[in-house]
Amino acid sequence: MPLDTPTNGPAVYDPRGTVSAEPAPIADRVKALAGLRLGVLDNTKWNANKLLRRTMARLDDEIGFAATNYYNKESFSMVAAPALVERIVEENDVVITAIGD
Repeated sequence: MPLDTPTNGPAVYDPRGTVSAEPAPIADRVKALAGLRLGVLDNTKWNANKLLRRTMARLDDEIGFAATNYYNKESFSMVAAPALVERIVEENDVVITAIGD
């Protein structure tokens, strides 16, 4: 988008562009974690894997989840596939993920 269009020179452009976003509702917070199904989404980066596995083990020891389900994204540079997201939603009550870099 041009900032200024001089009559005797090139137009100057603003590199920031514009950003617009629609507000999205967030999920209700759970009252207690004990007995819930925990989903863990790994983005396939090495440090995320280590962080998530240690966090998952510690949380399970302290809380006592009914089940812990581990999922891997196809690639850290891509969003999770819609089918994977649907599966995670169906099979879990709460989910954690991390970058770990």
